[in-house]
This record gives sequence, structure tokens and C-alpha cells, in this order.
Amino acid sequence: MSFKIPVSVLVIIYTRDLQVLLLERADHPGFWQSVTGSQDAGETLAETARREVAEETGIAVVDHLLSDWQIQNQYEIYPQWRWRYAPGVTQNVEHVFGLCLPAPIPVSISAREHLGFVWMPHEQAADKVFSWSNAKMLRLLPSKV
Repeated sequence: MSFKIPVSVLVIIYTRDLQVLLLERADHPGFWQSVTGSQDAGETLAETARREVAEETGIAVVDHLLSDWQIQNQYEIYPQWRWRYAPGVTQNVEHVFGLCLPAPIPVSISAREHLGFVWMPHEQAADKVFSWSNAKMLRLLPSKV
């Protein structure tokens, strides 16, 4: 078994009028989030962001503006997910990106990872997500547009 690298991306997918895309986790129904994912060995953070967006939504990032927000969040890995990491690893560093779309679009979610998706105003989305770092970045969105 290969362990996950404790470095990840959080990609806030949004429109100019501050609608954001949220995904519901398949392994934890009721847990909503933006696109997230761990870096693979040899990938740049931007490559990780593009790969995760494509895998989780089917959106081709090259068609839209992806920006590195130059923000890092460090957090404790939830106990139920620590088995994915090397023994003793308890902290993750998350790098934040934004992906601006002209308008909400249909997405193709991976049934293995997600149960559904929704577009909603960023304020409502910040209240819906389970992760404090995701909520914080959603509340920061107006300053990034």
C-alpha cells in the first residue's frame, strides 16, 4: 500500500456572481465540500488542482481561469482518514486555488467519490461545508474576485 502525501489542494470553483460548486462525499453522506485532493508524487500543486478538478467534476481547467491564492491551511487529519497516511502522520498542509467560471455549469461527478453536487451562493455554501478551512476560504471569496 502506498500512503497519501500530507499535502493537498482545496479548489474553490465559483462564478463571477459568487455562486460556488459543492460536492457531497460518498464516504460520508451529508459532508459537503469544494474540490479537494492530495498531491501525487512528482506533481506541482497546480497540476494537482487541475487533476482533482477534472477527476471530481469533469471540468477542463484549461478552459477557465485557475489561480493560486497563495494561502496555506494546516490542519489535523480527521482520525477516520489517517489510515491513508504513513504511521504517525497527523497533519496536512492544504494549498488553496480558485477556479472562475462564467456561469454555473453541469458537472460529471465520480460516483465513487461523490453523491451529488449543488451550486449555491458562497455565504450559504460556507455554512454548509463540514471543513473549517473550506468555510473560511468560501467567506474570503469576495476579496479574491
